[in-house]
Amino acid sequence: MKAHVIVSEKQRPLWQRLIASMFFTAAIAFLIYILYNANWNDENSIHIGHNIKSVIYLIAFGIAFSFHQSVYIDLKNSKFRSTIEIGPIKLGQWKTISNYEYVSIFHQPLSDGEKIFEVNLWYDRNKHWELYEKYDYKEAFLMGFEISDLLQIDILDATEPNNYRWVDKKASKETGALVYLN
Repeated sequence: MKAHVIVSEKQRPLWQRLIASMFFTAAIAFLIYILYNANWNDENSIHIGHNIKSVIYLIAFGIAFSFHQSVYIDLKNSKFRSTIEIGPIKLGQWKTISNYEYVSIFHQPLSDGEKIFEVNLWYDRNKHWELYEKYDYKEAFLMGFEISDLLQIDILDATEPNNYRWVDKKASKETGALVYLN
């Protein structure tokens, strides 16, 4: 059994990373310009503050074009960490979960009529941890199946409202098709 599992979004497309790098570069260049040309007296402090606010906006736009989310699972120590990653910076805290119950896959309708499929880990009777979300049912289901297999727990297909069905993992592996328990 693997000791660590990482559930991650795909890396941002190259064009988004290039735009992010342009925003970050502009922010650094503008900050250097502000600090180099600043006249540090009381009359100019408001002007300097407005320029710093512009630098913060440039950094925020850079972050918007560069971040992605990941979930780290430490199976050996029963710890999970959901992170937001911006380059090498990972923000998120480890959480210990001991009473795994099951993994569920369900969908959320979006305002444009599309659906997004979510994979949740349920524990301690009614608590859950959102592990993954994708627009593709098959990809979300495969991720949920793999996690339920690693944790040796059941998987619930809740993609049809009011028709929740438990998946027979053994039969599904043998047949290569989705098989439900009766």
